[in-house]
Amino acid sequence: RRLSLTFNPAWLYLLLASLMEVCWNYSLKYTKIADIKAIAWSQFFAGSAGILALLPAICYVAFGVGNVIFFSKALNLIPASTAFAIWMGLALVGIKIVDTLVLKEPFVWLHVVYIGFILIGIIGLKTSSTPDNPKAAVPPITEKA
Repeated sequence: RRLSLTFNPAWLYLLLASLMEVCWNYSLKYTKIADIKAIAWSQFFAGSAGILALLPAICYVAFGVGNVIFFSKALNLIPASTAFAIWMGLALVGIKIVDTLVLKEPFVWLHVVYIGFILIGIIGLKTSSTPDNPKAAVPPITEKA
């Protein structure tokens, strides 16, 4: 079986869904319900404090909706088990990268090894998945001269 490098938009949708999942995770982390409850709604537009308190919650909703939209588009063309494993794996890798590079969490080599295992699994799933259309998996018949 030959490895096909044709472009399938479902993989792009899956990558975007994973990116949305990472952003959704951090917007949830920074959403503070106590700050939202403390907003003086009658003075909401008078200063920036109200919108700054509400911004992580707005991002939480936006990234969550984007995540669902892109993931559902990917599911139209990729088997659900493969899509879920890759989506979650990419999200975990993305979260670990942000934790280390942006939030300055300690760097642990063993984490790199385990993330490598995740990436190997993702590559394995990507290269071994078959399309939903069985005819697409059959190589074209060529005539012999």
